[in-house]
Amino acid sequence: MTKLIIFEVKISNLSNVIVKINSMKTALLQAKRIVVKVGRSLVTNQGEGLDIAAISNWAQQIATLRGHGCEVVLVSSGAIAEGMQRLGWKQRPSAVHELQAAAAVGQMGLVQVYESCFSKHSLRAAQVLLTHADLADRERYLNARSTLRTLLTLGVIPIINENDTVVTDEIKFGDNDTLGALVTNLIEADALIILTDQIGLYSADPRKDSSAKLISEALAAMRSSKKWPVVQAATSVAAA
Repeated sequence: MTKLIIFEVKISNLSNVIVKINSMKTALLQAKRIVVKVGRSLVTNQGEGLDIAAISNWAQQIATLRGHGCEVVLVSSGAIAEGMQRLGWKQRPSAVHELQAAAAVGQMGLVQVYESCFSKHSLRAAQVLLTHADLADRERYLNARSTLRTLLTLGVIPIINENDTVVTDEIKFGDNDTLGALVTNLIEADALIILTDQIGLYSADPRKDSSAKLISEALAAMRSSKKWPVVQAATSVAAA
């Protein structure tokens, strides 16, 4: 059983997140490998194409963390939003095949922007697209883990997203928060930091439920089966 701490924080300065974490959990003073998840609202212009300035800012701050000796894996949304802009679509389509097409087009732009931004800090980036099937199959799971560990050893920043072009609702991770948690388990990272436009973890969606309460801290654990890494009900979450 691997214990970890997941932080869900509303923050615009990632380079300060380690300071915030250190003040909350002494155990993370030794954190050397972290997974950072950034949602669509933090990398796009209100869902309409990529916010290059914001992504450049994230790249600069991740470079700062790398300078402190942290290995960083980035789980990033934004492909569909970028694809919609490139295709000239004003409204998000509902048809799965159209969303998949937008993701395919948008991945090109997403990777190009990250590559350009990280190169300014003499860092290389790599694109890794995963599906539920990749992690459900033992051999593919081990291959993904080996690849990610090798990239980190080489000093490369892996940029991970779900491979939307080949998945359907039945085989999706659900959201990139789930993907981030599974990747954290996959590479045995010390922490998962979820950057969000909300102030933390709630008992329910505060945008839909006015009675939702902010959860300050919750213990969690993750375990791996032979075929599938399982995030248990008692998930390890601490909100800043």
